Amino acid sequence: MDMLTPDRSNAIAAPPAVDRGRRRFPWRGLLSIILLFGALAGLAAWWLRGPLIATARITRGTAAEIVYATGAVEPETWSRSTPLVRGRIVERCRCEGKLVKAGDVLARLDDKEALATLNDLRAQEEFQRLEFERQTQLLARGAATSQAYQRSESDLARIRAQIAAQTQRLDYFKLVAPMDGVVLKEDGEVGDMVDPGTILYRVGLEKPLWVVADVNEEDIPRVQVGQKALLRADAFGNQALPGTVKQITPAGDPVAKTFRVRIGLPDNTPLRVGMSVEANIVSRETGDTLLAPANAVVNNSLMVIDGGRVHRRAVRIGIRGSAAVEILDGAREGELVAAPATADIKDGERIRVIEPETSVP
Repeated sequence: MDMLTPDRSNAIAAPPAVDRGRRRFPWRGLLSIILLFGALAGLAAWWLRGPLIATARITRGTAAEIVYATGAVEPETWSRSTPLVRGRIVERCRCEGKLVKAGDVLARLDDKEALATLNDLRAQEEFQRLEFERQTQLLARGAATSQAYQRSESDLARIRAQIAAQTQRLDYFKLVAPMDGVVLKEDGEVGDMVDPGTILYRVGLEKPLWVVADVNEEDIPRVQVGQKALLRADAFGNQALPGTVKQITPAGDPVAKTFRVRIGLPDNTPLRVGMSVEANIVSRETGDTLLAPANAVVNNSLMVIDGGRVHRRAVRIGIRGSAAVEILDGAREGELVAAPATADIKDGERIRVIEPETSVP
């Protein structure tokens, strides 16, 4: 019996033996380490180059100490016209912007009731006059007593005094121009009921003008007559208009804690009566001096930039303005300083700068 021989051509070959003595080099781990060190180096370089700060340069110019005030434009010579009694307007001149003379009638109030009272007093006067004449004749004939005569005389005098007072009161129903000038403003319409003290007319001279401004009491010692002022009004944008301090009120307002200052205007000023104005009174001024931005000076020191680092330097300060500060000592023209000098800037640290676009005015 023949024995079957297995077909070795279909047998599965065994895998080759692994050579455990050979190991692969860890490229991935090395690459990660290189990238990590690169990131750390970049971070260190970024950190060491310092923060980015804004800067400005020390310049030379004019330093001015300013006293701020607010006020309104008024004529230097003008007056108000107000009624002395309560009444209804029945007539008005409609003369705003026109020339008037002192005593010209500007408006009338309803005086019918006052006229009726005057007519009644005059009727009483006639009666008392006849009574006085009768008592005079009776006294002459001895038919009347002196007391009756004197009483009649007194009653007549009283009525005549009342007539004079009522006649004078009738003038209160007329508003007249208090001076020669131009009617600067006219208020009220026919039919309006007005009270005593209501300003209906403003009469004055169109020139010269001045600004009547209020200055805080802590600033008034720095204000003197003759100082120049720079004025700004909304109607003229950022245009600085000239003025000169002409008067300072001797007594201040204890409630508002202000003093009144009058700033004279040139005849060619574009400002008009009634405009609101902001005034910068120049109390002290120094020309051709070193200036640093106001936000660069902190605790009488500057953060000066030199060689890519910032150094705190003490300086001597002169005039302090809202935009710039006068540097009397401790700085040189053209030096670069941190502006603003913020609290996070450390003395001696490395920094990056933003070059200034403009210089300090």
